[in-house]
Amino acid sequence: MSSLSGVPPGGPAGGSALFCGFRALGLYSNHVAHVLRYHRRHREFYVVTAVGRSFHTYNVKKLGIVAVSNALPQDIACLAADRMLVFASCGSLLYAFARNKEVVHTYKGHNTAIHLVLPFGDHVISVDGDNVLIIWDVQSEEEYLQLNFDKAVFKVSAVMHPSTYLNKILLGSEQGNLQLWNVKSNKFLYTFPGWGAGVTVLEQAPALDVVAVGLVSGHIIVHNIKFDETIMKFQQDWGPITAISFRTDGHAVMAAGSPAGHIGLWDLEDKKLLGQMRDAHSTAISGISFVQGEPLLITNGSDNAIRIWIFDGPGGSGRLLRYRMGHSAPPTKIRYHGQNGQQILSAGQDSTLQSFSTVHERFNKSLGRGSINKKKSKQKGLQYDTLTLPPITTFATEIARQSDWDGIIACHQGYITCTTWNYQKASMGIHKLKPDDFRKKKPLGVFATAVAITSCGNFAVIGLTTGHVDIYNMQSGIHRGRYGKEKAHEGSIRGVAVDGLNQFTITAGSEGLVKFWKFKTRELVHSTNLSVSPSKMLLHRDSGILGIATDDFDINVLDIETRRTVRKFSGHRGQINDMAFSPDGRWLITASMDSTIRTWDLPSGCLVDCFLLDSAAVSITMSPTGDFLASSHVDDLGIYLWSNRSLYSLVSLRPLPADYEPSVVMLPGTCTAQDDDVTEEEETSDDMIEYDSPEQLGDTLVTLSQLPESRWRNLLNLDIIKQKNKPKEPPKVPKSAPFFIPTIPGLTPRYASVAQENDGQQSKLVNLGVLAQKSDFYMQLEEALSSSNYASPLNILKQMGPSNIDTELRSLSPDGGGSIKVMQSFLRMIEAMLNTKCDFELAQAYLALFLKLHLKILSSEPTLLVEVSRLSPQLEEIWIHLQGLFNQSLCILNYMKTALL
Repeated sequence: MSSLSGVPPGGPAGGSALFCGFRALGLYSNHVAHVLRYHRRHREFYVVTAVGRSFHTYNVKKLGIVAVSNALPQDIACLAADRMLVFASCGSLLYAFARNKEVVHTYKGHNTAIHLVLPFGDHVISVDGDNVLIIWDVQSEEEYLQLNFDKAVFKVSAVMHPSTYLNKILLGSEQGNLQLWNVKSNKFLYTFPGWGAGVTVLEQAPALDVVAVGLVSGHIIVHNIKFDETIMKFQQDWGPITAISFRTDGHAVMAAGSPAGHIGLWDLEDKKLLGQMRDAHSTAISGISFVQGEPLLITNGSDNAIRIWIFDGPGGSGRLLRYRMGHSAPPTKIRYHGQNGQQILSAGQDSTLQSFSTVHERFNKSLGRGSINKKKSKQKGLQYDTLTLPPITTFATEIARQSDWDGIIACHQGYITCTTWNYQKASMGIHKLKPDDFRKKKPLGVFATAVAITSCGNFAVIGLTTGHVDIYNMQSGIHRGRYGKEKAHEGSIRGVAVDGLNQFTITAGSEGLVKFWKFKTRELVHSTNLSVSPSKMLLHRDSGILGIATDDFDINVLDIETRRTVRKFSGHRGQINDMAFSPDGRWLITASMDSTIRTWDLPSGCLVDCFLLDSAAVSITMSPTGDFLASSHVDDLGIYLWSNRSLYSLVSLRPLPADYEPSVVMLPGTCTAQDDDVTEEEETSDDMIEYDSPEQLGDTLVTLSQLPESRWRNLLNLDIIKQKNKPKEPPKVPKSAPFFIPTIPGLTPRYASVAQENDGQQSKLVNLGVLAQKSDFYMQLEEALSSSNYASPLNILKQMGPSNIDTELRSLSPDGGGSIKVMQSFLRMIEAMLNTKCDFELAQAYLALFLKLHLKILSSEPTLLVEVSRLSPQLEEIWIHLQGLFNQSLCILNYMKTALL
């Protein structure tokens, strides 16, 4: 890929010249509690969740994403919202967002991180780690009031505004006591002694003066703050209370969240436990909100999930209505599924296999969690499921027969059995593939390490740590054979691959050998010694290029047809985690534990792109359409898309120096990124991109005009064309109607006689006096004879059509009203065109027509003969030179054809 762009090597500011951060997939929620908002004009509820440095806004009706905010400098620590604005704390700063997107206010004054935020009419309250409470004026961003509390006596852990309590806020502490303050007059009104445990949550009940207090001990106190009386008391055995919400659709029900992911439902009328929603989330419940006036409960947690539960069944427990869910633990392996580049399969440390759509979130789906026995797993529940399979370490996918049977095979961490998965059914498959000789005995330390599926989708190849490589039928799960007499390799299998035509199976062992086997007969064909143990192997089936990463951080590229190493790349300073080929097989992209992603150009054998990230990429995959590179990273739940700049802008991929040090590139956010760097480059390098071709490329070449062929190609055959287009019979004059009487034009109407009517048809002779006037071309030729500047008559001739050119050249002879001098000037114009070697085909066409029309006059006039004798050797010299160039080009083409054959 080369261009005239002025981008320096390595991209703008040392970043990536080839890839630009686009957006993140699979991020929905974290440990920050969500916020529920109601839009009066839309008459719709919206839920806001924090995702790293930005927040998402979803509509409750369909749980579709509505907006993504601009990113903040750091991760969001706390969220709150009023009718107009969304407040998000980031470090010691508090930001106010309008239209769910851009920052409109910034509140500066805290010295430590803010952990509590509460909108309060025209003000907003924030509490930081130093136990400083500041009340801000929302519009002016000025500090209205500041309260300082002693951490040892009263460390603020919760803040709430009781309904109808004007200018008053209720504060909860880690010591357990509560304080009521009037923030307008800055007065301390009352203290509640507490219940012997720290306060975690304060929530307003539907009844006035009643507040629910959640404690660290797992107790929930429903308290009347007007009379300082406890109305009722509940206890949950799952740890501290993380969130509380009250149902407001006519049922006196309170929901409380726990760190275990369970939700307790309490009947406030009978003062008893109504029900339990176990495993609502796999991690702690961050936020709980009942939708006002509806039987809907919204929950979110740090397991990267938002769930909406509906209470429409008997028993008072909720069922899952809608959800948005990503991985609750970092992804370990990602691969594009299919050929349209719209689905990414991702296996995570949470033992799930999920599919994320690059088009829209509604196409996402989860294939579930691997289990030894699905029925028993469902009965035991998530927390107590001992039959769950370990996380998937690697998998292979093929769409050829996925509508007929399972099209995905996966091997699990430290597990010998490989599982199949069905993408269309979005579930675990029916087969568990395991060698027969390991079914009875279960040796320790033996597990599957590498898998591959043939391009036809019929067979799966599995490699084990013992060096065995087995082949199975994907439809029936039957074991079809094993490579090698006893085993394929002496060491552990590090990679397996099958070519696109099912002719060869390629295996790589930890002893440093790469072996080529016949797929059907399983005979060993060839063995290559790498001298270093391989760690990863990837085959690009279309081009037959095999990439092998070794333990010394190098990459070997083999051609499977010649079975030779054709390229070797070195430069990584850490273990290579994954590799990806571009769809055309031109680039090999590698990700390493040194936190870099490098792009190697295979034809030139050079490193053409490199960029550094904050966290190392665990897995990468390139879209089959070449538009995106996807990556997953250490301790990160998201999948990040990087757009391929070479598809939409001019990119100069020059070899990077050996000592090139890349700069850190930020991971893309959840909103679509604008390629600002590319825009700036295009604006600054417009002059370099725009290329004007010179009129003449060289002294030895000729230049053609840009006129269409119809202007010059048929000049010699113009009389034949006119003869063919001539009508067979002359056009007949229509007879006048009997009642029509012809008139003579004029102011006074007069009837024409028969003699006057036939006046125009009497004579067929043309008056030559009309043609006696000289044309512009003729006059310009006369002037050019003295000035020797033939640009003007040539431009006039270029603008004419074939018929006009023919007429002009005919009129140059003395018989047509011209002269010998004008004919001499025309021949000199042709000579000037040949000297400049511009408009070469026009000069040939004009000269050919001129010779055809005036050959007799040329042979009889000495002046014209001199001009023609000067033109003849000039023409011959140019044509001999061009003929040599043509022959040279034809020879090269013939050589290339024979070399390819």
